[in-house]
Amino acid sequence: MPPAGELQHQSPSKDKQPTDTQSAEAAAAIAAAAADAEAAGLWTQIKAEARRDAEAEPALASYLYSTILSHSSLERSISFHLGNKLCSSTLLSTLLYDLFLNTFTSDPSLRNATVADLRAARVRDPACISFSHCLLNYKGFLAIQAHRISHKLWTQTRKPLALALNSRISEVFAVDIHPAAKIGKGILLDHATGVVIGETAVIGNNVSILHHVTLGGTGKACGDRHPKIGDGCLIGAGATILGNVKIGCGAKVGAGSVVLIDIPPRATAVGNPARLVGGKEKPTIHDEECPGESMDHTSFISEWSDYII
Repeated sequence: MPPAGELQHQSPSKDKQPTDTQSAEAAAAIAAAAADAEAAGLWTQIKAEARRDAEAEPALASYLYSTILSHSSLERSISFHLGNKLCSSTLLSTLLYDLFLNTFTSDPSLRNATVADLRAARVRDPACISFSHCLLNYKGFLAIQAHRISHKLWTQTRKPLALALNSRISEVFAVDIHPAAKIGKGILLDHATGVVIGETAVIGNNVSILHHVTLGGTGKACGDRHPKIGDGCLIGAGATILGNVKIGCGAKVGAGSVVLIDIPPRATAVGNPARLVGGKEKPTIHDEECPGESMDHTSFISEWSDYII
């Protein structure tokens, strides 16, 4: 007992203080719960859109039921849809369905990326009338989701299967992405036809790429030989970016440009060969942090040229 009039000092119990590991685990659990809630909310909206469309167009009712309404989750729906799109006489739809669903289930980040890609298409493309329309009909979206599966297989050293799947993706969607290429989330492949992305390419988050874009090698280099695209970039139709060059975050590449050198963040490159708007020494830095989301292809035009048709 302490002497009268004195308070006994009690040090805080150490086991009541959260450790860094416990704090990280709690934060991860909160983030996972938020992602689950977002995916569930989006899936509810997709099913509502499918019901509306089935009522409005009875000819599509059976199709909408089999691809969306009969499934309990986004992962099951997209696994079924991709399995039917990519199957062949030697790659059965049931085999692909099991492969896709098992991969989605084993890695929740794939589902989260799918949600981000759906939102990207819906927000950025004025022609996208609903999430269900994107899920069913946007081949750029579908090609990216299939690539995510092939990339996962590649990292698991299941390279023959990853390459076989890559071949089917190219045949069906006219999009050729090497299974080793690393691609972020919130990606829009707008129209998508003719997009080619090489083995060592890296694409950040919230990037928009239009049709007939090539992220390729120079043809003579080995090893790490493909472009690195930063977050928030916008790459116009028919642009060709060759070699292990860096396209800075928030940069723009104009349609038809041929890029062989680095582009600084938030700068714009146009032409063949591409030149920086504002000049090489002091390139103009635009205000947009994420052109990949704004989809503004022509903000540079008044500075680049006064030509009027």
